[in-house]
Amino acid sequence: MHMADALLSPGTGVLMWVASCAVMSVAARRVQQRADDRMMPLMGMLGAFVFAAQMVNFSIPGTGSSGHLGGGLLLAILLGPHAAFVVVASVLTVQALFFADGGLLALGANMFNLGVLPCYLAYPLVYRPLAGRSPGPRRAAFATLLAAVLALQLGALAVVLQTVASGISSLPASAFLGLMLPIHLAIGVVEGLATAALVGFLRRARPELLDISASGMAADRRQLLLPLTLAAALTGGVLSWFASTQPDGLEWSVARVAGTALPAAPSQELHAALDGVQQRLAWLPDYALAAAAAPEPAQEHAAPAAWPEVNAVTTVAGLVGGAATFALVMLIGLFLRRRRARH
Repeated sequence: MHMADALLSPGTGVLMWVASCAVMSVAARRVQQRADDRMMPLMGMLGAFVFAAQMVNFSIPGTGSSGHLGGGLLLAILLGPHAAFVVVASVLTVQALFFADGGLLALGANMFNLGVLPCYLAYPLVYRPLAGRSPGPRRAAFATLLAAVLALQLGALAVVLQTVASGISSLPASAFLGLMLPIHLAIGVVEGLATAALVGFLRRARPELLDISASGMAADRRQLLLPLTLAAALTGGVLSWFASTQPDGLEWSVARVAGTALPAAPSQELHAALDGVQQRLAWLPDYALAAAAAPEPAQEHAAPAAWPEVNAVTTVAGLVGGAATFALVMLIGLFLRRRRARH
């Protein structure tokens, strides 16, 4: 559900930047108040795992579309909503800056849709009341599934409202909403089941990890870093080869409503300026080499893409992106620690 800049007007994009930055300010202040620097490496490594997991698109049968784990709800369950939002924002920033995954103007909207909605609405208003303090496996799974579906539905609705507010006439609200909600319902079910499975596994194998969001403390987080590092490396370095080649739910919906992968980009200078910045910064646009990422002319008898695609560049993108996410979260932690020391 990563929005491109072409879907937003400058006014709407800036407004969503302001909203997401305001939430980030509150989240960072609350993380700073917890005064536990040992938590930052865990946040960073979970961010690296979510970055890698978002590379692994799964096909939605019978639709020609795909989806991927958003990770906001999973992080909120493991870390609490404030730390989770900081991590989600870090993941999205690395994706936009270095992999051209989501636009720079749209980064604020993507933070809101993929971070604010699951962390501050779906988690506290659905998951927590339904799961309670000590949920059984079935109760926890049901709460996770319902919260994930709600988060994806709210995110899909937000995308439609943001494009309508931007005046994108090729994406009329009724038709766009009629595709976005059903496809993201399917994606939400898959994300909910995957999140429930991950949380259930951690509840059995590493119950101390689930104590972090509840109490703000964990007995010893260092022992969790190695398994998370291995999981992030395996997901980004190997499982990413098995990602679906079908368009994600947003791209699929736009193509069916507008008849093209993206509507014509607005002509404002801000779009061109930010696009130029992104092209200069992106190391591996679309997680591939720059030349390979450029679309090739359609061929009438082109051979189908290999699946799984064993690709060293994809592996490098997964490992480098995870490392960059970890580094960004640690930099935020360093900034918060120095800020706390001054106060």
